[in-house]
Amino acid sequence: MHLLYLDDSGSVGNADDHHIVLAGISVFERQPHWFSQRMDDIAGRIWPASPNLEFRGTDILTGKKHWRGVGRQDRINAYREVLHLVGSSNQVTLFGAAIHKAAISPADPMEYAFEQICNRFDRFLGRLHKASDTQRGLIILDESSYETSLQGLARNFRTVGHRWGQLYNMADVPMFVNSKATRLIQYADLIAHAVRRYYEYGDASYFDIFKSKFDSEGGVVHGLVHFKPSGAQCNCHCCRQR
Repeated sequence: MHLLYLDDSGSVGNADDHHIVLAGISVFERQPHWFSQRMDDIAGRIWPASPNLEFRGTDILTGKKHWRGVGRQDRINAYREVLHLVGSSNQVTLFGAAIHKAAISPADPMEYAFEQICNRFDRFLGRLHKASDTQRGLIILDESSYETSLQGLARNFRTVGHRWGQLYNMADVPMFVNSKATRLIQYADLIAHAVRRYYEYGDASYFDIFKSKFDSEGGVVHGLVHFKPSGAQCNCHCCRQR
């Protein structure tokens, strides 16, 4: 089974945020333990007295919560080290959706992002099936205010379908977990945060570390989508292919 851990970045209700992002990391069921150990090792070096130190992109870069006692360069190095674990691994596939809120209004941008990722993850699993590697998928999200609506969407996807068809490869509706309970949600947070910095501020310094890991086939990126205003020009990692 392939597990897709997702987290969001950006606020639907904050007018200062032009984009919301839903993004994360897919790994085979035997991989979460290895990735968790690597993050534990980094946390143990930074804060030996608190090895359960939580990795959240905003907290790391702004020095909030437990990260307040860590020097700026050490925080940046820790963030980049985790992203390099992702970018250098052959065991991960990334998915993400960056939605320009004004372009989708009055529809809910988070629900649209979720629908996009469900479809793309399902198609990824479908390609594996055609290659004689039949696997089911399970989506695991951080607890959020979108829990109820996203669960309802996923339940409907399994029985009714979505705008591009039906989902065929999901084992069950998404699970919602506390980010402190699993390191993989924390990986998803750092990825989503870096994707949002890329689209919101044009900062590719973190995004470039892992951009090659978004699901792709034949040189075409399928795992990342940027929904932007009609007619807007964009040369981002996925738009430049179109």
